[in-house]
Parts: sequence; C-alpha cells; structure tokens
Amino acid sequence: MNKHEQDARNVIGRVKWFDPARGFGFVVAEEGGPDILLHANVLRNFGQSTVADGARVELVSQVTPRGVQAVEVVEILPPENSDKASLEDFRALGEEELKAAPLQPARVKWFDKAKGFGFANIFGKNDDIFIHVEVLRASGLGDLSPGEAVALRVMDGKRGLMATEICAWENATH
Repeated sequence: MNKHEQDARNVIGRVKWFDPARGFGFVVAEEGGPDILLHANVLRNFGQSTVADGARVELVSQVTPRGVQAVEVVEILPPENSDKASLEDFRALGEEELKAAPLQPARVKWFDKAKGFGFANIFGKNDDIFIHVEVLRASGLGDLSPGEAVALRVMDGKRGLMATEICAWENATH
C-alpha cells in the first residue's frame, strides 16, 4: 500500500458548486475542514458529467500537495430540497408510481440550463421527451450536453412525454 492509498478516506458532504465548463467544483465535508476538489474526470469515472449544487455525495478523498481532492465518487444523492414530483403534472403521483416507469436509454438532443428545459429521444424512437431543469436537479444532475447518453423514466404529462427522472446511463443498470 503506497502513502496516498493510506491517506485515502471516505467523506460525506455537499456539493458547494460544480462547473462542467471549467471541469471541476468543490465539496464541503459534513465534518468540516477544507473544501474538497472534485475534478470532472473523477465524476466521469462515476458515470456522470455534472452534479447538482447542494447534492449529497460520498467520496474517497486524499490530501495532496495541492490540497484535499476527491479520487473516487461512491454515491450521489439529490439535494435535500429536491422533490421528485416537482412538476405540476406529477404532483398527485406517489414515489412508487413514479418509480414504476422503466428506465429507458436516451440521447440528449439539447438542454439549455438558462431556459430551464431541453429534450431527449429514447433510442430507436423519434418522440421528443421534455426535460425540465427541476427534474434534472431532483435527479442530482447539474446540466446535460447534446449527445449525452442518459437513462430516463418517462410519463405522459399534460404537454406530452416528460422525463420524471434522469440518470447517467452507466448508473441505470446498478
């Protein structure tokens, strides 16, 4: 076991901020201490390209000459103030009903965080699936990129097909 492996430890905290354009962000540990650098490559190894501000994370960190850095993401949970049925279309549904829809593989057409929405297509189908920014946040994600592979739970809403949950495709099979 090398020195870095000995220094590695599990930490639970909250995402302070994460900027996918800059390729990094910071996590604040529940136990206090210095901010923990979360690099985009570490997040990608977990199967996500972004993470929502305020999301609860469990990660493995280590002290380096440049400060404390995450070396592995173990788990990401949505921010506490997130509501899975945050859209009016699904407020009457319970968690079990929302989870009953299967996760389906999809590709993001486009997503504009400033506008608060975007669209994706289920693989092999042409129907557009509406993705609202609140569903994105409630799923623990901060942004989506065109062409990104995701898994969606989809339900028919008042305005057509809508995502009720989004996750990285790599995590959909776990």
